[in-house]
Amino acid sequence: MKLASLKEGGRDGTLVVVSRDLTRAVKATGIAATLQAALDDWHTLAPRLNALSEALDEGTTQGIFDLDVAALAAPLPRAYEFVDGSAYLPHVERVRKARGAEVPESFYTDPLMYQATSAGFLGPRDPVVVRSEEYGIDLEAEVLVVTDDVPMGVAPAEAAGHIQLVGIVNDVSLRGLIPGELAKGFGFLQSKPRSALSPVFVTPDELGDAWQGEKLHLPMRTWINGQWLGEAECGVDMQFDFAQLIAHAAKTRPLTAGTLVGSGTIANQDTAKGASCLAEQRTVETLRDGKASTPFLAFGDTVRIEVTDQNGASIFGAIEQVVQVP
Repeated sequence: MKLASLKEGGRDGTLVVVSRDLTRAVKATGIAATLQAALDDWHTLAPRLNALSEALDEGTTQGIFDLDVAALAAPLPRAYEFVDGSAYLPHVERVRKARGAEVPESFYTDPLMYQATSAGFLGPRDPVVVRSEEYGIDLEAEVLVVTDDVPMGVAPAEAAGHIQLVGIVNDVSLRGLIPGELAKGFGFLQSKPRSALSPVFVTPDELGDAWQGEKLHLPMRTWINGQWLGEAECGVDMQFDFAQLIAHAAKTRPLTAGTLVGSGTIANQDTAKGASCLAEQRTVETLRDGKASTPFLAFGDTVRIEVTDQNGASIFGAIEQVVQVP
């Protein structure tokens, strides 16, 4: 099934079930007011939501309306936790090579992860609002999963069973602020504003054969101002699958239902697949040409991120945002 949240009913939106073709929806009235409420009691409420989803696709339920993506908030307008990995090591390897640094051996056996901003997420059509272009505005196209309650110390084999929803995210980064923050040795803060989530989250069964080994096996397509940036394969070169990322995050603490776990920027060894962020593209140019030629985002630029199935149908809906000044 596919789930989304309307921009109504308060800060956490109103939960709706969305048709598989992303054209129609119905409110989950009487089941759960919000997606967080559904996740809090997932094993009881998911079967009821799934039944509503089937009735929606069959046209046998009341209250069906045409879906307007612009009316959608993020599926989870705010979450208890968002932990973001960096599971695609080609990205890490290239960035470090460009500055003459080696990748520590531990990166190949122990996931790199940070605590991201979760107090508020942008909707799929909400603008990216930044005070200055000098901050180095960048997109980062990623896959994410949403968990139910995960116990502390969970093993990867068990963690896989806690993945309840899958989506995509534009993890906005301000590249000009990152070096100064990391130099302090205490991680990201100002350099990581709010991220945008896909119009819908889907249950793994909706992905069919494209969901294997706790990875999404489809290309992540990105455009800037209608110009192709990349279509990196999500299932290729992912060093750690989502079960391993969840287990890593839960090593010393439980994860609350509604926790988002990100993959990090999708990147392949094959640079012909393009890039999922501008920092990646600029690094490739630096290694190839001795300098970067692609600029970071400017006010008025439009970013589009989307994953389609083998037939070209959008799975999560597209994230499409304009960069603008406050």
